[in-house]
Amino acid sequence: MTATVSFASASDTREQKPRLQEPAPGAYGYISDFDPNCGFVVGEEQVVLIDTRPTPRMARDFLAAIRSVTDKPIRTIVLTHYHAVRVMGASAFDEVQEIVASNGTLDWIRTRGQADFESEVGRFPRLFAGVEEIPGLTFPTTVFDREMTLPLGGGRELRLMALGRGHSSGDTVAWLPDSGVLFAGDVVENHCGVYAGDAYIGDWASTLDAVRALQPRVLVPGRGAVLQGEAACAEAIGLTKDFLSTLLDSVRAGIAAGETLKGCFARAEAAMTPRFGGWPVFQHVLPFDVSRAYDELRGIEHPVVWTAERDRELWQILRGT
Repeated sequence: MTATVSFASASDTREQKPRLQEPAPGAYGYISDFDPNCGFVVGEEQVVLIDTRPTPRMARDFLAAIRSVTDKPIRTIVLTHYHAVRVMGASAFDEVQEIVASNGTLDWIRTRGQADFESEVGRFPRLFAGVEEIPGLTFPTTVFDREMTLPLGGGRELRLMALGRGHSSGDTVAWLPDSGVLFAGDVVENHCGVYAGDAYIGDWASTLDAVRALQPRVLVPGRGAVLQGEAACAEAIGLTKDFLSTLLDSVRAGIAAGETLKGCFARAEAAMTPRFGGWPVFQHVLPFDVSRAYDELRGIEHPVVWTAERDRELWQILRGT
């Protein structure tokens, strides 16, 4: 396809108003049409946030939504992973005593947090309204390796699990076993383009298998509508897996044919557009996804850090804009 596509999401100016949903008692999603979702769980003595919004200004709307259903203190923030669109609103919650993340996420912040922030502001200008209020990178105060449990009172608990590398090196899902609710972060998307520019794409499939093994009955995806029922949750997990396998297979075939990155991109776009091309942010994510798949399949284990400059260079090569 040769149609001109504007850089990343720079032309996306339609404001999305997130909606508060309670798919299970005490478990809430703050759900947009296809912007990043976040959520929270109301325990007996506190509220636990699952990610925040991209800026303090946007997070204050999230806070107002929380206050429409509970006045309990917001003491804990869980970071499902580290991308600026999910974590830079943390400073708006001044009652917070603890920010929890995986060790993989902490390492991510240290090695690429500032570059990621600058890159994402350029890619998603609409999502960074009030960016000047951000006081700095969001660092966890508590880290864990594979699993951590947060007691909610009344016999309930929220289990934080790093099930394997995928969307990033530090992905964490938040699991409410008593009600079968899973906050998946960007490990699972629902009919939205799957961003793999910072991914371990080959590992992601087994991470998705581990998510499926939990048999969630409600799934809050990184983007898209909340999924209700085991069948719908399993389908979204499967579609995310199919998106990634189609990406890898097409780029692998291009490499085998001796094609350049641009040739692999054209091949992947042709293979993926019939099934996934209508999904929101597909046009945005595909160049970054193909670039990462091309690197990974040629033996570059860890994703190369994206910068605002590198973003534009890639777009010029693959999109010519």
